[in-house]
Amino acid sequence: MSLESNLNSSLFFTQKVGELHSRDLKIIPPDMPVFEAAKLMSAEKVACLFVGDPSIKGFVTDITLRDKVLAQNLSAEVPVGTIMDSKLVAISNDALLYEALLLMFKTKTRYLLVKDKDKYIGLISRNKILTAQYQGPFILIQSVKQSQHTEELAQKWKYVPNMVYRLVERGLRAQIINQIITTINDAIALRVIENTIREMGPAPASFVFMVLGSEGRSEQTLVTDQDNAIIYEDKANEQRELVRDYFLEFAEKVSAALDTIGFEFCKGGYMAKNPKWTHSLSHWKRNYESWITSSTPETMMKYATFFDCRAIYGDFTLLDELRAFMDQQLQHPTEKFFINLGTNALQYEPPLTFFRKHIKTFKIDGEEHFNIKHTMTPIVDLTRLFALKHRIFETNTGNRIEKLQSIGVFSSKEAKELNHAYYYLMGLRLEKQSLSMIRKGQKPVNYVAIKELTKVQMVTLVEIFKVIKEFQLKIKIEFTKNIF
Repeated sequence: MSLESNLNSSLFFTQKVGELHSRDLKIIPPDMPVFEAAKLMSAEKVACLFVGDPSIKGFVTDITLRDKVLAQNLSAEVPVGTIMDSKLVAISNDALLYEALLLMFKTKTRYLLVKDKDKYIGLISRNKILTAQYQGPFILIQSVKQSQHTEELAQKWKYVPNMVYRLVERGLRAQIINQIITTINDAIALRVIENTIREMGPAPASFVFMVLGSEGRSEQTLVTDQDNAIIYEDKANEQRELVRDYFLEFAEKVSAALDTIGFEFCKGGYMAKNPKWTHSLSHWKRNYESWITSSTPETMMKYATFFDCRAIYGDFTLLDELRAFMDQQLQHPTEKFFINLGTNALQYEPPLTFFRKHIKTFKIDGEEHFNIKHTMTPIVDLTRLFALKHRIFETNTGNRIEKLQSIGVFSSKEAKELNHAYYYLMGLRLEKQSLSMIRKGQKPVNYVAIKELTKVQMVTLVEIFKVIKEFQLKIKIEFTKNIF
């Protein structure tokens, strides 16, 4: 059995009915003529309507209309109450999907009412459940693309932690899992953007919506906040205010929808809804020029954040033009530019004790932990630093390592060590995050409890941290001119 099939089966036997997006109940009065019911089905794109006044007495489906009206040559004026099926079957939203399907087979029905305690809250179909059985990553991505509403997208995002855990459990490489999460995130963001444009009307200027940070590097985990920005084309003076107002409102709506879905607002404010990060192309060029010219520790952090950017919607040539401008600027950087970038890259040190034999920890609720994100950050920072020096515009850390090896910056051994270290940490991070969400029902965090690690994992982590230390020494010598 393939990895995809294994994953699908696991989800099918662990996923609850309430986790599957159920349709709202469409209730019609018993005296509604069947032709009106058929028109409503067509308009709402549903195959089942419930009959009640207001309590539900029965239901009619497209098959009901075919078998009891058309096949019997009845008038289209007959009330639905006379041809409805009164055999109602319901299931709790806490039941598992396989239980719902078994109930359908047992009762010979295609539809189940979904109950939350004693209240009907929705409808679930056999097709929906069978589709969920095959809700692997690629079908999930496709279903996201077909989703119409924010609530539906939020429901899709809830599938992801379980899916990620199963992928990790079955040994799929962390780099591939990152790509899958990124693709799902992109698909959700694109749907939100498209819905927002449909609501607001066409944009008054060409623009590109770009994502930053881990999302920009295609290294998204389950700790998901928003990092994004907008570049729009320069317009004549009389249009500037109109254009800017549109994109700020657009960004506000997009961010609000993403937050509802589960992508929290960035605490640092690196979002397009922040007026600082929605600008014309010429303004963005001035931003990058001022950052590289001033080269303060603060502006270097901004430069690093916005260097890890990736276009996901709109006119990608706007970002291409900005990168071409950055490339020119990087050919003549100030002396302190790389010194401060190098200093920033040394901000987080691997958590090793003085003699480098044990992991340095801190306590949370009396238990020893370390921050796995902070242990990965030095690898991200050092590869970005070398990428900037050699004007490599790859955003993904793994791709940067590969590119830097190809031009001789890293030896084959160094590249392998960095790659192995980074994706080992990434795999561990994804595993712990997905577990905390699935088993504990908690928000994912970047803290790893020492007691949850095996001896092999502990030894591996210590060796990885030693490798990172060696690379940080290389940065000190090459960029900061300081080995102490």
